[in-house]
Amino acid sequence: GLVAEPGLMSTPDYWVRQVREAVRFADGVACMEGRGVTRFVELGPDGVLCGLAGQSASDALFAPVMRRDRDEAETALHALARLWTVGVDVDWPVILPGGQRVALPTYAFQRDRYWPRPAARTGDVGSVGQAPADHALLGATVQLAGDDGLLLTGRLSLLTHPWLADHAIRGQALVPGTAFVDMALRAGAEIDRPVLEELVLQAPLPLPDSGVGVQVQVRVAAPGDGGECRVEIHARQENGDAAPWACHAVGTLTASAGSPDFDLVNWPPSGSTPVALDGFYEALTDGGYGYGPVFQGLRKAWRAGETVYAEVELPDDAAADAAGFGVHPALLDAALHVSGLVDAHSGTTRLPFAWTGVRLHAVGASALRVAMTPVGDGVTIRAADEIGAPVASVGSLVLREVSAEAVQAVADAGSDALFAVDWLALPVVEGLVDSS
Repeated sequence: GLVAEPGLMSTPDYWVRQVREAVRFADGVACMEGRGVTRFVELGPDGVLCGLAGQSASDALFAPVMRRDRDEAETALHALARLWTVGVDVDWPVILPGGQRVALPTYAFQRDRYWPRPAARTGDVGSVGQAPADHALLGATVQLAGDDGLLLTGRLSLLTHPWLADHAIRGQALVPGTAFVDMALRAGAEIDRPVLEELVLQAPLPLPDSGVGVQVQVRVAAPGDGGECRVEIHARQENGDAAPWACHAVGTLTASAGSPDFDLVNWPPSGSTPVALDGFYEALTDGGYGYGPVFQGLRKAWRAGETVYAEVELPDDAAADAAGFGVHPALLDAALHVSGLVDAHSGTTRLPFAWTGVRLHAVGASALRVAMTPVGDGVTIRAADEIGAPVASVGSLVLREVSAEAVQAVADAGSDALFAVDWLALPVVEGLVDSS
């Protein structure tokens, strides 16, 4: 018979028959289905039998508790969850001690978008004497005649790049400083100067809420006597040719300095202690940071001495765009959020000001392991991929505090400096000043 009687499977004769006679696996599954069995659990090293059994009982549910090359605990929980959804009674307090029940929405977690999203305007730039820039923020590259200079151009707006709206500072959408870094690195790659030796941000670049476009130019000068190249990033709003160009960043590109000298394979590092991140992004709103989902990439953090280690990643809908950058600006910006754990400045707004020694070791990452350590008045950053291989490094990053008034002034004027000089009234201490 195909169904063993109670106690028969413990006798030697049963197993001898199993070895000598035909297995009749399909007949066995069909027999159980005929007896009303609709849920099968495979206890084995993989899910091969579930796949075979599905050919004989297509309407049944099959749940393997182990899968090759997959985490055992996660696979077992996935199998139990599938059984739970079809009515199998699972003792969850035993399986997940310390867990708690949470209420879920009653809808099916599905939604459809019907509003069209405008795409960035693209075309055959070769027909007008230019070359594609192969970058998500830059559209064309022009080799300048006469002085070996280079010009890269692009157009940004909240309509064509809606994810930039998730980087709101003091209520104003600003192009993140990490975007300037990635654009400068892309320019350096064009001229074999892949190291961003220095980049100083002179003014932020606001994006109008109306969706008006902003024209961007990344200009690289001819190499100097030491082989270095000056890079400048300018922008202006698309409101007519009379709009003035404003310089937003100035820096220097140099040749490669060799292979990376670090990795983050040992993860999390030995001796590090976890850092609680509950309410982390909610607390940042007190400092004027209005980060949306794309920029809320900090997932885990640990501390070891002065160094903070963290994991950051892009959401699924943004991860697909990572290949269009050297390193996605939202991902690198999320790595900078670790600075709030290195050097807390509660209630203040700080933005990147001066970058030094920026090197890109790999492109297209959608998740990073980050190590940040204080150095001087800034921090040094090492970033690796999910297996610890180097992705990017920053020798030093200095951040500067900004006020809401300064951000608003830049948004209104478009070209005002972000870091302005202001006079502060100080009280006079009796006895220290001779009033005569």
